Amino acid sequence: MSEFRHAPVLLAECIAGLQIRPEGVYVDGTLGGGGHSYEIAKRLTTGRLIGIDRDENALAAAGERLRPFGDRVTLVKSNFDRIGEILDEQGVELADGMLFDLGVSSPQLDDARRGFSYMADAPLDMRMDRSGGLTARELVNTWSEEELKRILYTYGEERYAPRIAAAIVRRRQEREIEGTLELAELIRSAMPAAARREKQHPAKRSFQAIRIAVNDELGSVERMLAMAPDRLKKGGRLCVISFHSLEDRLVKQAIHKRVDGCTCPKSLPVCVCGFKQSLKTVGGVVTAGEEELERNPRARSAKLRVAERV
Repeated sequence: MSEFRHAPVLLAECIAGLQIRPEGVYVDGTLGGGGHSYEIAKRLTTGRLIGIDRDENALAAAGERLRPFGDRVTLVKSNFDRIGEILDEQGVELADGMLFDLGVSSPQLDDARRGFSYMADAPLDMRMDRSGGLTARELVNTWSEEELKRILYTYGEERYAPRIAAAIVRRRQEREIEGTLELAELIRSAMPAAARREKQHPAKRSFQAIRIAVNDELGSVERMLAMAPDRLKKGGRLCVISFHSLEDRLVKQAIHKRVDGCTCPKSLPVCVCGFKQSLKTVGGVVTAGEEELERNPRARSAKLRVAERV
């Protein structure tokens, strides 16, 4: 699986944010090609790294890359929203740090066979875990027009969602939509001429929305954020990289809820709602610098937020 090559985003910033201790236990919840994990593992002596991914190609590639670290590293095929169960299965009560990179790995986007790209023809798939579950083909051919409109608008922030959803439904009444280029052209043709002339590819927002829905990405992020902070030691760090506003909003709100989630009226002299602070923010939002952007333009939309267990 040597073709699975992915440039880790905000690598130095993540390592600094985690404050790695050589004897600590760390989780890379989105293993990818193992770039972040490699830098974590090489800083451990008696410590341990647990790497999680639901993509078998990613796990195979990361396994090769991380082989020099031996039993210091444990790889798990799963979704990061099972973080609590995974730690229980690994005999870990609390971790010293966790990292979650919510982006899609470049090899997944670039491999036309995976069906993520609107630039090359392939069967409509878009699953992170190809061993089962909903495919993009099933979604676009069976979901109602209202549901299609909802996901395109909510997950893709696509202002032409009603026109695109209607066009999909009209087409599938004639024949099933099977390929990525067919869908991309259908989306493009549903848009007004002015929108088709925009710099961004007309299908970009819709493909993002369908990918998010197929993989239940936002639901997974919400479940992970509800659980992960409780499995950190005091002083342990949570680092999350998001790539679009929907993800970043979830991360920001989840952290804020644990930093300052008191619901009492400001007029009350003391808190009576029972809120107990469990996180504190560390620094502000971190984005990629010019040097990294030159090497990896896909890092442009990345935002890193760091929080510490108190």
